[in-house]
Amino acid sequence: MEWVRGEPIGYGTFSTVSLATVSNTDSGEFPPFVAVKSADSYGAASLANEKSVLDKLGDDCNEIVRCYGADRTVENGEEMHNLLLEYASRGSLANNIKKLNGEGLPESTVRRHTGSVLRGLRHIHANGFAHCDLKLGNILLFGDGSVKIADFGLAKRTGDVTASNDDGLQIRGTPLYMAPESVNDNEYGSEADVWALGCAVVEMFSGKTAWSLKEGSNFMSLLMRIGVGDELPMIPEDLSEDGRDFLSKCFVKDPKKRWTAEMLLDHPFVAVDLDHGDLEYEEEEFAVQFKTEEVSTSPRCPFEFPDWVSVSSGSQTQFDSPEERVTSLLTDLIPEWSVTDNWVTVR
Repeated sequence: MEWVRGEPIGYGTFSTVSLATVSNTDSGEFPPFVAVKSADSYGAASLANEKSVLDKLGDDCNEIVRCYGADRTVENGEEMHNLLLEYASRGSLANNIKKLNGEGLPESTVRRHTGSVLRGLRHIHANGFAHCDLKLGNILLFGDGSVKIADFGLAKRTGDVTASNDDGLQIRGTPLYMAPESVNDNEYGSEADVWALGCAVVEMFSGKTAWSLKEGSNFMSLLMRIGVGDELPMIPEDLSEDGRDFLSKCFVKDPKKRWTAEMLLDHPFVAVDLDHGDLEYEEEEFAVQFKTEEVSTSPRCPFEFPDWVSVSSGSQTQFDSPEERVTSLLTDLIPEWSVTDNWVTVR
């Protein structure tokens, strides 16, 4: 594929996503625009993992973003690793919901999007992978109203052990979406994706994160709430009975008793067909037009709120003592925990 890089449309800690124009579209094999995720050698491992996973998942699932290949370029004297991905003209669900000023989406829209994400998860899990960072920021909205799962930089084979040193804890993904077994036992499997889906459903419907954050909240207190005791994420009271029951199947502390994506696809909350006219109305009413000039930037350390993005899978942050580890987690600010892209090893 021949392509020309355009304006940046998003930044990660170690990668930049740009809109690119495809030069050779006569064959119809490629669309006129693609999203190019680029990183230098420091972020190359994450891009390589993402391409490997997407290649193994194939192109036969409409709910997973398509990969058109990868290449390398030399720009400003530096070698760049590029991943060529399907372009979502309406951005992520996270950005769209932020523009609704604290409001969520209509329940019928939430049901439709949830069903789409579940079909994507079913395909991912059936092929032996776990996404490990499912969140609204990694669910992309396309011009026809469809949604697709994106960003497989942290995806892993289910059953593969997430390495953790004796003196450290490895955090993979986004704290607000982490499952109890991930916090307690460093387990990141398909069950954790289902828990994260529940958190995403709450946020889609309410416009607020599933875990309420009080003044003075910090990283450690959030992990304690997730991993210790019986507290569960918030289930909106004004959600339908089907919706509340659906979330109760996602928010089960014991991963062995949590419903699978396959089981949830038969739940009444998503096992519905929307009238096509209603679908078009909702898309017109709630669509937020994508603007390339609105570029979200990520900080370069974990506690530059509100747009915190954690360190990529290719790097580690080390601390020499438990005191330094705990001290690094303290802050007087109220964090925005919903925007992290990768993981960090705390030692």
